[in-house]
Amino acid sequence: MKVKSKRSKTNLGLPIVVLLCLLFLLAGFFGFMILSQDVPRARVIPRLRTLEFVEEVNEDGSMPHGRTGVASVESIPFQILSWKPRALYFPNFATAEQCETIIKIAKANLKPSLLALRKGETAESTKGTRTSSGTFISSSEDKTGVLALIEEKISRATMIPRNHGESFNVLRYELGQKYDSHYDAFNPSEYGPQQSQRVASFLLYLSTVEEGGETMFPFENNSNKGTGYDYKKCIGLKVKPRQGDGLLFYSVFPNGTIDGTSLHGSCPVIKGEKWVATKWIRDQEQDDDF
Repeated sequence: MKVKSKRSKTNLGLPIVVLLCLLFLLAGFFGFMILSQDVPRARVIPRLRTLEFVEEVNEDGSMPHGRTGVASVESIPFQILSWKPRALYFPNFATAEQCETIIKIAKANLKPSLLALRKGETAESTKGTRTSSGTFISSSEDKTGVLALIEEKISRATMIPRNHGESFNVLRYELGQKYDSHYDAFNPSEYGPQQSQRVASFLLYLSTVEEGGETMFPFENNSNKGTGYDYKKCIGLKVKPRQGDGLLFYSVFPNGTIDGTSLHGSCPVIKGEKWVATKWIRDQEQDDDF
């Protein structure tokens, strides 16, 4: 009989325990909800800010611009020719009329092209390295305004302000004339201390050359390095001059060191005549009057 009495108490107690647990759980939940309403919550600050939608846009769909910006959207087509060196090609960068105007301005003042001599070099020892003729023209000297327009477009293409560029060096290469492989940047160990450095070069081809006259990069993608390269050879990546097209390449890396693959030259003209306007761009403002 004692055994039966004990089992009976156990069977009746289990449901009561479960019920009490549920009651305590519900009471705790509702109590937490009531108390939490009186406790001030800390403001959560997002780590990343999203770009707010700007309702104000121009009629052509462009964004409002700052004082130094431009009012409209403009597209300047380009093709990446190489990553080593960084070289970009701009088809139809200038019109035929603009090119002919620049040639007309330069023709009256052409002189034999000169070289910046390295330590130990002389005019005699470097004779034949550069055989073109040319002249320097500032955009402020051009009354037609063509050079200023080209200069502004180069600035937009390179994202480097106009006042970082040297005057245009307009060159003419006649039959057989060329420029052996060289660097546009000046290595201080070879040329001495420099106040500023040429970081990029923009070549605007003013004429189409029938044969020869290519701009060549013999060390493109580290080719021909360490092979006893002859600087007079015309090998590697070649860009054929076509009137109105532009070529941009960088002579230094973003950290300021010279890019060894930016070695370049002008192949001899075999047929026709080559005209090119070169804009050397530096890492500091230039004194040229814009």
